[in-house]
Formats: sequence, structure tokens, C-alpha cells
Amino acid sequence: MTPQKKASSLLEEKIQLLKSGKLSETEFYCYLENYPYKNMGNIKLDLFRQHRRGLPEVIYGQDKDIDQLEKIIGEMHSLGENVLITRVASDKYDRLKKTFSNLKYHSKARIVTFDRQTEIQYEQSILVLSAGSSDEAVAEEAYVTARYLGNPVEKEYDVGVACISRVLDLKEKLNDFAVIIVIAGMEGALPSVVAGLTSTPLIAVPTSIGYGASFNGLAALLSMLNSCPGGVSVVNIDNGFGAAFQATLINQKISRKKKG
Repeated sequence: MTPQKKASSLLEEKIQLLKSGKLSETEFYCYLENYPYKNMGNIKLDLFRQHRRGLPEVIYGQDKDIDQLEKIIGEMHSLGENVLITRVASDKYDRLKKTFSNLKYHSKARIVTFDRQTEIQYEQSILVLSAGSSDEAVAEEAYVTARYLGNPVEKEYDVGVACISRVLDLKEKLNDFAVIIVIAGMEGALPSVVAGLTSTPLIAVPTSIGYGASFNGLAALLSMLNSCPGGVSVVNIDNGFGAAFQATLINQKISRKKKG
């Protein structure tokens, strides 16, 4: 019996126990939260995350070797699952492509996915803004991830405060989105400006872009954490993925509320 079939059988057993009253709803939910994963030794794929959290597992690829990545991709492919691997260098992708012809490399985002269209799951869109063109790699990580997770996504890059007219020209459309992701390095001022123009929830992403006193993004991070306008949440430095994940959870809740 394969791990997937075994897991399915266990789930059916728990459902029958729930129906018969031998298992409480609380016990059943606890079981679902710890549903079996795919045990591959030093790799344990969380295949039930989509059901548990509403979003699939995403793989951090930067410190994984080729053998690890090949095992993960091969397993996800055999199960018909989508895959998104972040922080993959181009030379690693070139080697992976020799084994898996159905991979796609989003070069600016450094993300690997399967070469297939992602289904849009939500009505409302997410907007990704970047302050400067130097922040584009982080912005693309957020953009590609948000699309992979089923969101309609729009992007506007190079709209930083050095030329304030660029972001002011977007003022009329800022309220049209479920969430806005704002990415900025240097002094990290753009999220505060955008938050002062809209009631839309905003997720700020500091980047490591800037001169010496920016301390590789620490200055921008502290500025964003001390933002005066309300409604600004902040993720870690260069964490475009984290912002997209959080934005999707917000969009997911909005969609559920509308359907309800």
C-alpha cells in the first residue's frame, strides 16, 4: 500500500468513526491538522498543507542540492501536484531542466515552477509595487508567487518617492485591490506614502538595496516597522514570497466572506 493510499484509508476510517459518534469533531480536526505526509527520509513533503492551510507547500531552494530538488520535483510530478521552488540559481535550473523538461524558470524572481497555467481562484486582485528598478527581483518573487497561489495580480514597478508623481498617478486605482504589496529599499519610505493614500491592507517588504548606512535592508525594515499610517504589515528583508503568501491568505478570507 502506497503512503497516499494508506493515508486515504486512514482518513476514511476517521470519517466513519466521526459519523458513528466514536470520534468527536475536535478529535477529527486535530487529526486533520496532523495528517500524514510523504516521508522520503531526509525529505518530508507536506502534501496535506493545501487542505490544512488553504495553500500548497512551497519549497525553499537556495540551500538544497540538485539531488534533493530532483527528488522533490519528481515526487510532486508523479502525484500531479503543482510545484513552486524559490531562490533557485540559474545554473541549478539548467541542470534540473535536463531531467525535467516541463519546468519553467522565472529568471528575475529566481523561481522554478512546472510549465503549466495556474488556475485563478479569487475574484479580487493583488497589486505589487516596487520603489525602484533595483527592487525588481524581490517584486517579481512576490508577483510570481501570488499568481501561482491563484490570485489575479497586477504590478507597477519603479514608482518610488524620489519622483512622488509616479505613485500619485496610481492613487485612483489603489482602492481596487484586496491587498497591496509594497517593496522598497533605501530608506523604505514608499509603504508609508501608499498607506496614506488608500484604505487597502498593505504588506511592506524591505529590500537589501541601498548604500552603506542602509545596513543591507535593516534601515528600510525599521522605517517600515515605524510607519505612521495604520494598516501596514511588514515581512522580512527581501521576503517577496512571504508577502505574497500573507496577501493570498487575506484574499482567501475576503473571497470566503463574499461567498458566504
